[in-house]
Amino acid sequence: MEHLKIANDNYVAFTFFIGTMAMMAASVFFFFELSNTSKKWRTSVLVSGLITFIAAVHYYYMRGYNLATGDSPTFFRYVDWILTVPLMCVEFYLITKKAGAKIGLLWKLIAASLVMLITGYFGETIDRDSSVLWGVLSGAAYFYIVYLIWFGEVAKLAQSAGPSVAKATRVLAWFVLVGWAIYPLGYILGTPGGLFGIQLVSDPAAATHAMDIVYNIADAINKIGFGLVIYTLSRNSED
Repeated sequence: MEHLKIANDNYVAFTFFIGTMAMMAASVFFFFELSNTSKKWRTSVLVSGLITFIAAVHYYYMRGYNLATGDSPTFFRYVDWILTVPLMCVEFYLITKKAGAKIGLLWKLIAASLVMLITGYFGETIDRDSSVLWGVLSGAAYFYIVYLIWFGEVAKLAQSAGPSVAKATRVLAWFVLVGWAIYPLGYILGTPGGLFGIQLVSDPAAATHAMDIVYNIADAINKIGFGLVIYTLSRNSED
């Protein structure tokens, strides 16, 4: 097990470790608070716990993989995202359901998130020479989610669902607009020609390390932050 020890200067493995602990702690908190949550918001808080729990399990495995091989666990990261990002989109449907959100909205959000992730995976792994094209397609799906949340069905439903839901939706929308924007930065750092053919980092290994650190920080902020907003809504809701 000597090779699985984290060296003092191994910042990539350190962020994997911190991510594992932070996600697990958040999961324990959300699950323990379920019994103190009103029935109306229990499913939303449960989903928040599932998001961070799934991420914690994957981060534990990704940390071991990175320490054992020195490589970026790109495949396993995308497996994590395929499970957790659609669940984050589900939260928008759950909190606006009482205001009349239809199942069609749920499927739009899930479908867009899957397109965003699958095209991103192709650009990062399978067809790296066309990373710009895949990045554009992934970005289009991302901006469609942003549109739904800021100006489309989600935004309109949130306004009619009461001030607490409207406020929570707006905070979550900022997470999507700003927090999720960190992921394209990691994509650009980790793929050749990620920014209109410009290679931002000359050393491929350094680029991969930078990409992992960016992704790890973004995951912790976005997944835990999402859950805390939902938890706060469950406590501040007027009904």
